[in-house]
Amino acid sequence: MAGRSGFFTATAELPGCGHGTVAAQAVLLTRTALGELTDRQHTGERTFDTVATRRPAGVEVWFDQGLVALRHPEPDERAAIVAALGLTADDPHPADAPRIAAPGAPRMLVLVRDRAALLGVRPHLGRLAAACRRYGLLGCFVHVPPAGDRPGAARMFAPAIGVDEDVANANSTGCLAAHLLDTTGAQTVAIEVEQGDSLGRPASVLASARRGPAGITTRVGGLAAIRDGHRSDD
Repeated sequence: MAGRSGFFTATAELPGCGHGTVAAQAVLLTRTALGELTDRQHTGERTFDTVATRRPAGVEVWFDQGLVALRHPEPDERAAIVAALGLTADDPHPADAPRIAAPGAPRMLVLVRDRAALLGVRPHLGRLAAACRRYGLLGCFVHVPPAGDRPGAARMFAPAIGVDEDVANANSTGCLAAHLLDTTGAQTVAIEVEQGDSLGRPASVLASARRGPAGITTRVGGLAAIRDGHRSDD
């Protein structure tokens, strides 16, 4: 089975939408009598192999994100994005520099010192949009990594494509898993990242990364709740 979908923001169609893939596959499964649905979804410029499974609390969906390319930003690129985020001198984490991660469209990963700093981020959206367009970035994923048994936390800003702040960004969570794998030297990494709290719409995204012959590959997933009705406040 294979399907084709598109995800549109106020200004553009995304080349690949992770959380849209999770939602679409959850809806497709609920329209069948199956307990599990294996699919291949074509979204924009990307193709995702997916598995959706019925769970008591909803539909659990995983998709193969594929290879994630990583690089360090150029000094001017890093300076422009960090300045546009409006971070204070104490906000960035001293032990981890920003990274560019691309599962297709590149975005910058910026680590901050703690959850208080994350919730306090107030980006200059016009400047951030201009900087992202200048350097060809989808947006900026500001995050605090998982620590022990506590999930990580993140906020995704992408005003250049019409999304000032995303409730949940699955592809960027996969990028973070790839980055953590690369920086720790491990063979596999599995993470959970909480998102959406700043918007009053808490969400949780799961991701895993592993090393392969061609590079780092990732899988991304989450639990989707299906809501009936013709009106939503989303």
